[in-house]
Parts: sequence; C-alpha cells; structure tokens
Amino acid sequence: MASVTFDKATRIYPGSEKPAVDQLEIAIEDGEFLVLVGPSGCGKSTSLRMLAGLEDVNGGAIRIGDRDVTHLPPKDRDIAMVFQNYALYPHMTVAQNMGFALKIAGINKTDIRAKVEEAAKILDLTEYLDRKPKALSGGQRQRVAMGRAIVREPQVFLMDEPLSNLDAKLRVQTRTQIAGLQRRLGVTTVYVTHDQVEAMTMGDRVAVLKDGLLQQVDSPRNMYDRPANLFVAGFIGSPAMNLIEAPITDGGVKFGNSVVPIERSALTEAQGKGDTHVVVGCRPEHFDIVETTGAPSLAKDDPTDAAGLPVQVNVVEELGADGYVYGTSDVDGETKDLVIRVGGRQIPEKGATLHVVPRPGEVHVFAASSGERLSG
Repeated sequence: MASVTFDKATRIYPGSEKPAVDQLEIAIEDGEFLVLVGPSGCGKSTSLRMLAGLEDVNGGAIRIGDRDVTHLPPKDRDIAMVFQNYALYPHMTVAQNMGFALKIAGINKTDIRAKVEEAAKILDLTEYLDRKPKALSGGQRQRVAMGRAIVREPQVFLMDEPLSNLDAKLRVQTRTQIAGLQRRLGVTTVYVTHDQVEAMTMGDRVAVLKDGLLQQVDSPRNMYDRPANLFVAGFIGSPAMNLIEAPITDGGVKFGNSVVPIERSALTEAQGKGDTHVVVGCRPEHFDIVETTGAPSLAKDDPTDAAGLPVQVNVVEELGADGYVYGTSDVDGETKDLVIRVGGRQIPEKGATLHVVPRPGEVHVFAASSGERLSG
C-alpha cells in the first residue's frame, strides 16, 4: 500500500486559460479513504484522472508512495480504477471480467482462479461467476467492477462516482459495503462523488473543490462543525446550512427582534476588515423556536413583539422522527429562504408563523466581504 501526494498539481485543458485543477495540494495517508466532492465542473474527476494517468499534468507533481508518477503511463502506476459505468466486457463472464487484467499480466490460470474466487467470496458474487454482465443487476455489476480492482491488489483504488447509476436504496446499502470493504483491505482509496451525503458517510477525510480550487480538506465531523468558508458551509450538510447576512450590533448581530451573541474575536475580525455586516450560518437543527402562531401545539400569545426572526411556513416535510420546515423571512428588507428542523410531534401547519433564534454556541460567522470563516 502507499500514500498519495498531489503537490501543486495543475491541469489546463488546451484552448482554456483557466485551470480545470489549480495547484491542488493534498497529502493522502497510506490506507486512507479520501473523498473528493464538489459540484459539476469543479475539477474532482479531472484530479482523479490526473492521478490515474488519464490526464496530463501541466504543473506540479503527483507521487504514489516515494515514486513520482507525474508522467508515467497508467499501467506503470499500480492503481486500479472503478468507473461510473462499470466498463465490463459484455461477452465475458463475471469470472473472466474479474481476472482479465491478471490474464494480460501473464499470471497462470490457477492463481487467477484463486484470486477471483477469493474476491467473489468477499463481494458475495460466488454464485454469479459464470454469468454474463447482462444477467446481473446494477448493484451486482458494480460489485464485479470492484472485484476486478481487488484481484489486482493495487497500491491505490480510484473510484469515479461508482454508485451514480444505482437507485437510492441500493446506493445507501452499497456505499456501506464499499466503506467496510476498504477498511478491511486497508488499500489507499480516492473516491469522487458530487453527493455530499455520500462523502460525509464514507470518507476518513473529505476534500471539497470549487472551480478547480481546493476549499477545505478535513474529517467529515470537523468540516460539518467548522466549515472554512461560505461555499463549504452551504455545500456540506443536508439540508444545507442557513446563511443570513446580519448587521453587527453591540455584543452580537441583529437577528429579527433579537441580538444573537457572537464571540468578540469574530466581530473584531469583521470590523477590522471594514465590514458592518457578517454572514451568520445556522444549521436547520440548531434553531430554537421561541414563538409561533397557527399551530395549536406550539401556539402562544400575540407574537407581534416576539423575540427572534418570524418565519412564514411554506412547506413542511414530515419524516416521522422529525420534520423540516421550509419557510421565508424578511431580513433587513430582503426575503430569505430558511429551513428549520422541528420535532416529529411538533409539526406546524402550512401558513403558520414561527419565531426562531439560533442556538447559542451553534452559530457560524463568516466575513461578508471575503466569505472566509471568522475566528470563534
């Protein structure tokens, strides 16, 4: 097994002045599961293809272990790639697909069969070894593609959105299998997805890209609790973090009829940049409901002077244990969309008005000018 290092790796496509990947710098430890995530066109698949040797590197370097592989052909990099469309040979059986790379490498049939059967046992494919890919489900084909990678015993697994062709339920099941399999095998793995839920549930660390630039690389928990900037804050988490620009006032920020306390260091940092406003981030589960009308279970007296921010309930998603309220609120003369998580037994009616305030200690503060996280 081996570590992987992107050392200011850059890719500029012919005819384009802007890099598709711009000085990417990530050190991936031996045996680590790293997920590259970001919106379409952010450079995540290009980064993976650069590591695989399928894209040229126009600047910087890529190393696998101590070897500089920047300009080596794919066959000399000791990697195995699992593609989005599985890329199985339709005329071959499962066993032949899984063992094909070993056959090309000149390994004898007995050893190939042993490796294929071992991988099939791990992936629960033993009874399908004599079938052709057309006789398999999408999930089974995906496992065959995984098996083909496993039998090669590479130093690094590369996976390019391998679950995107599966239905929702199978996706959840298969991502658990892949994460468990990687931990069992201990092979360094770089996994690309646009699905941030997939990234958060599978990776030891997650790297978020935007427009070819690395925004943050961290553990899923740290990224959720301390996003580095507004982009990461809005991208990581489902539903996304609520982001509201609010004026700075004594001791905090003005949030509707309330003042939300903010650490003084963050306010000082913002004022040092010349900002009179900051962007306050609050996840849906970190709002406290202080007042409401229109929902008998939460109703209080006249709310016109209530503390907090009044939110008009537009849509409610009931999920059983809890629910999500999708509403709008007037903040400094602008209509803002908000998502608030409520208890499953405290679902407000459509058209009700909730008064909410961010929970102390659960507020994220970002500079209005730069979008960077402020200290605190």
